[in-house]
Amino acid sequence: MATATIPLRKPQRRPGRLIAEIACCVIAALVAVPLYWMVLSAFKPAGEIQSAAPWTFAPSFESFERVLDSQGFGRYFLNSAIVALCVVALSMLLSFLSAVALTRFRFKGRTILLVMLLVAQMVPVEALTIPLFFMVQQVGASVPAFGLNQLAPLVLVNLAFSLPFAIWMLRGFVAAVPAELEEAAALDGASRMRFTWQVLFPLVAPGLVATSVLAFIHAWNDFLFAQTLIFSDVDNRTLPQAMRVFYKPEELDWGGIMAGATLMTIPVLIFFIFVQRHLASGLSGAVKG
Repeated sequence: MATATIPLRKPQRRPGRLIAEIACCVIAALVAVPLYWMVLSAFKPAGEIQSAAPWTFAPSFESFERVLDSQGFGRYFLNSAIVALCVVALSMLLSFLSAVALTRFRFKGRTILLVMLLVAQMVPVEALTIPLFFMVQQVGASVPAFGLNQLAPLVLVNLAFSLPFAIWMLRGFVAAVPAELEEAAALDGASRMRFTWQVLFPLVAPGLVATSVLAFIHAWNDFLFAQTLIFSDVDNRTLPQAMRVFYKPEELDWGGIMAGATLMTIPVLIFFIFVQRHLASGLSGAVKG
């Protein structure tokens, strides 16, 4: 006896989803085109830099050689790496401990502190550069290592601007861990410190990865604070400051600018690839929290 087969319907795409996909492709193209033009201009010979051709038939490493041969480029690269990695490490540690304290403990003024963290993100960075300059100048009179033209105050300033957002982001992850898990660990004889580092810390690791990426990008690309606090000591300048060498008054060295910007982007991409496995889950967890 033959059995009748029911044809399966192909799932139809909703118009709203199709529009969203098209919008995402357009936005991705708008973001990718400047990056493509930057890399293309870095490989163009000097005679083709000003041309509007979307490709080059004679790629050249002349601009990269000029950037790498420039005096102090390696030193500036190392300074930026030191500042960015220190900011990432301190931001992850302090934001995690702060998020735990603000989520797991009840104390007077907790709500006010949370509101202050939110307000701190609304203050324009430009409005704080002059007060920070005089503050660092006064501190440097007593402690030279934390004075002007040093890397230590640059780390602290970037850390201060990365912490509020990192704490707010991690609060959702810490709050998502049920309190019953901590009670069960206490019944098994685990102390609060042991629970925090051996149980809670691995559970919120995706959130720490997401905040570390944002902290690294902010510290790596910082120019305003670096130019304000490190203005005379050439050896302690960071990589964004080194880009000023190619901004010549008589003529802009577009090849050097694009090659330097391309080299500056590589460490960010490497760091992103290194942590990208946990980044998506970290961002989705922050939205849920």
